[in-house]
Amino acid sequence: MADKTIKSADRVAEEIIEWAEGHGLETAFDRAERLHPCPIGHSGACCKICFMGPCRLVGPDAEEKAAGVCGATLPVVSARNFLRMVAAGTAAHSDHARDMAFTLLEAATGEAPDFKIKDEVKLRKLAGILDIPTDGKTKEIIAKEVAEKIISQFGQQKGELAFIRRAPKKRQEVWRKWGLVPRGIDREVAEAMHRTNMGVDQDPENLMMAALKVSLADGWGGCMFSTDITDILFGTPRPRRSQASIGIMKEDEVNVVVHGHEPTLAEMVVEAAQEKEMLDYAKQKGAKGINLVGMCCTANEVLMRHGIPTAGGFLNQELAVMTGLAEAVMVDVQCIMPAIAQAAKKFHTKIITTSHKGKMIDAVHVQYDEHRAKEVARQVLRLAIDNFANRTAEGSRVHETTPVIAGFSHEYIDYMQGGRFRASFRPLNDAIMAGRIRGVAGIVGCNNPRIAQDSIHDYLAEEFIKNDVLVVSTGCGAAACAKAGFMTPETALEKAGPGLREVCEAIGIPPILHLGACVDNSRILTVATHMVNEGGLGDDISDLPAVGIAPEWMSEKALAIGCYFVASGMYVIFGSESPVEASETVKHIKRNVWEERVGGKLEFVADPDEILKKSLEHIDKKRDALKLRKYEPGRFGVERKLMSMADRRKLEAIAKPHEIK
Repeated sequence: MADKTIKSADRVAEEIIEWAEGHGLETAFDRAERLHPCPIGHSGACCKICFMGPCRLVGPDAEEKAAGVCGATLPVVSARNFLRMVAAGTAAHSDHARDMAFTLLEAATGEAPDFKIKDEVKLRKLAGILDIPTDGKTKEIIAKEVAEKIISQFGQQKGELAFIRRAPKKRQEVWRKWGLVPRGIDREVAEAMHRTNMGVDQDPENLMMAALKVSLADGWGGCMFSTDITDILFGTPRPRRSQASIGIMKEDEVNVVVHGHEPTLAEMVVEAAQEKEMLDYAKQKGAKGINLVGMCCTANEVLMRHGIPTAGGFLNQELAVMTGLAEAVMVDVQCIMPAIAQAAKKFHTKIITTSHKGKMIDAVHVQYDEHRAKEVARQVLRLAIDNFANRTAEGSRVHETTPVIAGFSHEYIDYMQGGRFRASFRPLNDAIMAGRIRGVAGIVGCNNPRIAQDSIHDYLAEEFIKNDVLVVSTGCGAAACAKAGFMTPETALEKAGPGLREVCEAIGIPPILHLGACVDNSRILTVATHMVNEGGLGDDISDLPAVGIAPEWMSEKALAIGCYFVASGMYVIFGSESPVEASETVKHIKRNVWEERVGGKLEFVADPDEILKKSLEHIDKKRDALKLRKYEPGRFGVERKLMSMADRRKLEAIAKPHEIK
């Protein structure tokens, strides 16, 4: 945090960055230094939605007096830009969910024979939520009906998204009161784009409320659909031990990096890489085996289900190539830099695109087809194995790794607190009510090369657990904490406050829980709902002593996630600068109007210390509102002594002398 000369708090990544600089190779970190953001567009003061512009609304009185050629004011332009970003993020997550739904359908009908239903319990539970009868039906018939119901939710024109009723009752009432319940995912995205077209919605407050509505189609629609379907097809995650760091690359094996967001092909690659035929082929080419490496959110998917090690998040993709050890980087969609294909030109690495939605110049394209998924996976692996012989001595060889425990689905969090027959969120709620756990913080979201990679993620995570705040994490935030070595039970002993440490010791968990990929932020919504339904912490998500933070955000998807948490009643803080900084009106809406209407608010805070301060103040404010025991640092730090029966009798004699016989 204090060293402004470093580009990454990840020591292994920093080593590769320094090696690249010494060899004249460019990375995103270098481009971020060279390319300064346009201050007008960066702050939301530029309108380019029609060709009368772009119009730049600047000046000392821009808020009141500036206007584009059409007359659109700065607040309108700023709100419109914001809504478009949220709609784009929703479209990305939800298109991912659509693909997952069709894969479930084709697995159920036998059209995609390589996919099987692995969690029938969750399938039947999901069918119940969707009002689909299950008695006397095979899991394939249930899966078909569930898939068809979910697919219908994308094009639904009237009514309400089915998963809205999974939220606490009071939250549903808030959404209905303000007209925020999404009708269908595609309808809300299309309407958001229509509203922001030239000459349609000119009311900044109306535009910002629309941002909340379309984001709910993401959080309680696309993201939640995707998480549930992925669990049904590939298994609901349970904790697994693995390793994190770019240092997981092996010099004597074929290294295949799976990178992106859609887990279907990656799952098939995991299976194919264990086949004797593939392993024998690798040995014929001089390798000892096949080493699968995860990158970005695909890493989180295969890490929490199979223990495949993660090389890190978004900003590590070029660095993985620069180790000189990657035979292939297989990509699908989202957060994939075209720069990796250019970096690969200096090495032997093959960049393999697999989606018709995401092709890249200078990459090899192998079209993924779910109907022959395993065959495509083998094709990718053969390309990588054939490339092993082309590896040169060039590259930054790094080998340091850190242990990680990942895979805390909301089902497992429920189970770990009481076992199979007494699974419950009661222990967590009780620990918060008693003050052992001060509150909960979600540290999620991207990396941004304009901030030292992982530095704010790591700083906040360490400070929160020191202050007895349980941390849950997803996406690149989870990768940051994993690489820092924070996701092991031992971390609680070394770094957590005494109350949180006591809880973690009792259950045997890390103080920072890895909940999955960025679409799995829906798991946090489910956890929050379980906490509300368990009782004792209010009757809505907005009552919980909790906060959500995206400290190093860069993606439109992050804004969509942030907004659906705000709409669900959460206080959300984004690090770095604000995309609506130019407009005081819009800043007022997202801070004050949103909080008044839905109980959540969104702030952009660049200073990590201020993020921490605001978060802890908010958690304590919510504790006070619930009339919980005041949090006292160190209150649970007194060393405890196991009492003998004689000691207990002495205490009983003092307390109740008339009852002693």
